[in-house]
Amino acid sequence: MANEQQMVHRSSSWFRLGSWRRECVLRLAKAARISCITVVLALASCLGAQQRASWKVFPLQRRTPHDGLAVVSQPDGFGLHLFLETNSDDPAVCTPRWFPDAARLFNGNGTAPFSAGLAPREEFFAAVRRGDVRRALQKELKALCQQRAPEARWQWTPPPTEASELTPVRLPAYEERDLLIDPKEEKQREKNLLGDDQKPSQTTGSASRQ
Repeated sequence: MANEQQMVHRSSSWFRLGSWRRECVLRLAKAARISCITVVLALASCLGAQQRASWKVFPLQRRTPHDGLAVVSQPDGFGLHLFLETNSDDPAVCTPRWFPDAARLFNGNGTAPFSAGLAPREEFFAAVRRGDVRRALQKELKALCQQRAPEARWQWTPPPTEASELTPVRLPAYEERDLLIDPKEEKQREKNLLGDDQKPSQTTGSASRQ
């Protein structure tokens, strides 16, 4: 009877030990599954971040301070390099002069961004519709006006957001002295001048023969 009780006790102990082992295995499997899911989610978030634009906005000088603004509008650091110019036709007022032909930005998320070529105007219009881009534009253009025309009053004018809002740049009219003469007219003038020079010589020659 005692032996049977010992066997029952041992079997129940092994059963409890087996249940504990099964529970440990299940916990480990569950933890491993959670870890795998966490790793997958982390990788997915990293890949997603690389496929999205950071929309980083920062000054990027062209020739002088405040004359350029970088906008990372595409994945992998690509974007726009906006050319900033001022309009001081009125000496008392300084306003932005908008150029929708921005350069293509490279390595915008890196330590040495640069630009080359031209980006489509549609990208410029999409970028300047954003509030953060407009705030940065206003800040840089105001500083550029203060640098170029410190006595003028700063006046903000919003950028164009579609092609129909573009205003052609008016260049100074040519003066008459700057215009090229018609080649036919110039040739006729030369003939007339040569003819005038030849007439006296012919008269002198005929008089000497007499």
